[in-house]
Amino acid sequence: MANPKGHETAPESRLWRSVRFQRWLNRRLPPANAVVLNQSNIFILPTRQGIYFLVLIFFMVLAAINYQNSLIFGLAFLLLSLFMVSILHTFGNLSGLTVQAGAARDAFAGEDASFSVRLSRQGERHHEAIVLGWDPERLTGADLIEDEAALIRLFVKSKRRGRLNPGRLLIQTHYPVGLFRAWSWIDLDMAAVIYPRPVYAAELPATAGVNPDGELLQRSGVDDFYGFRDYQPGDSLRHVAWKSFARTGDLLVKEFAASVDRRVWIDWDLFPNLDRESRLSRLCFWVVTLGKSDAEYGLRLPGLEIEPGKGAEHQERLLRELALFELQPPVSAVKT
Repeated sequence: MANPKGHETAPESRLWRSVRFQRWLNRRLPPANAVVLNQSNIFILPTRQGIYFLVLIFFMVLAAINYQNSLIFGLAFLLLSLFMVSILHTFGNLSGLTVQAGAARDAFAGEDASFSVRLSRQGERHHEAIVLGWDPERLTGADLIEDEAALIRLFVKSKRRGRLNPGRLLIQTHYPVGLFRAWSWIDLDMAAVIYPRPVYAAELPATAGVNPDGELLQRSGVDDFYGFRDYQPGDSLRHVAWKSFARTGDLLVKEFAASVDRRVWIDWDLFPNLDRESRLSRLCFWVVTLGKSDAEYGLRLPGLEIEPGKGAEHQERLLRELALFELQPPVSAVKT
């Protein structure tokens, strides 16, 4: 669920975007596949409601002093104790929680890339109203009350092909009364591969050719002898087996065969008048299209040739090569 009701999102601040703060955060919270939340990586501050609550207590104390009213004093100190105790409960709701990276599901450019994050608790401690995500507008809620662990799927919008690093994951809570916000920014060192966006392309040209490993097809006029068949009117007399006719009296015709390569090549040079990204989008279209058929298909890119094959693993390999073709290191989904 996106941004559960009652939870405020973290404002984007200049401090968070500053390079100096990012360097400090990278030293304090380095990338890791699994992180246990504790006092070294949890931040906690009053929420806006918490500040209003504290101001209310301050004015109640002033009123109690002015009117010498013990009842107001008692109520003010009761509310102040609630304010202080909520610090421990809000912090404890995150403390001890283990956040572990799961699988990243690849996607096409413009689609949502899926990342799985596993939350697990220690002992009998419960964790309620946990909110996490990379996009402040698409936060997902989770509770660990009866279950020992939960697998959460999070989504990040992709914009272009390549390796997508979603950046630091925000995990936060306002439990139990919303007076404090405890949060952490953790880097689970995850990445998904974003394929080029498929764009419809014209039909591929025929690519049949001679190949010793190809399919054996009957052809007349070639040198490889295949066998005999009965003579039919119109057959060339040059292919009649006269020696066999002299021995048996049966009129037979010699047949020949050739190994013909019916595999399909998805070639970079098929689209010479397009720029790099447009070519990749059309090549991606044919990888997806041929992946739905029973045909064997290969890929030719500048400096790379992948032999024809078929199946899900072969298709994924070709899509990844298209996604990472002539690219630098991973792009991040979060501006830092």
